[in-house]
Amino acid sequence: MNADIKAISGGDGKILPFFTQITASNSADNSINELIMSCSESKESLSKLYTMFKDSVFAVAFSITSDYHLSEDCVIETFVRLPRVKRFSAVKGDGKGFILTIARNVALELSRKYKKEAENYIIQTIGEADKTVEDSIYINQLLKGLNDKQRQTVVLRCCVDMTFKEIAKIMKCPESTVKSRYKKAISILQEKAGDDQ
Repeated sequence: MNADIKAISGGDGKILPFFTQITASNSADNSINELIMSCSESKESLSKLYTMFKDSVFAVAFSITSDYHLSEDCVIETFVRLPRVKRFSAVKGDGKGFILTIARNVALELSRKYKKEAENYIIQTIGEADKTVEDSIYINQLLKGLNDKQRQTVVLRCCVDMTFKEIAKIMKCPESTVKSRYKKAISILQEKAGDDQ
């Protein structure tokens, strides 16, 4: 998916755009893995990882908690926990998936702990203020029609630009389940949006 907008964030006022794109090559994956391995000893490595993944972590957290402040807390907690994790292998590991798995687990913990109702999604895009508000309200209404797992799948696929295989690994389910969940979610969104969208 190509994207012109990249505005997911946990702290600077912007939240989720329609789409963001994260492109990673094998060399980028290797450098991410190396940064993860060294982040327990190097604040610079942790800082680089934070800069690279804070938006994606926020998107994952928000898709689960539906709460801006809990999602901000999740971003912080994810990067507090990251240097403490000892079971990551730089050779075999998928750094991006590893970080987003931590984020998902933290978000689920916070969501259970605070049990906030997911009534008001706050999704904003960059653009003119009126258009941004209209888009946010429109997307909020569409996402209310999805269950938690469908919403998480759509956010991971569309906002974080993960493959179905990566999503399956994070959500700990078969890839075929992720694909069917995504297909169903898109079908629901298209039906709610109408044929002209």
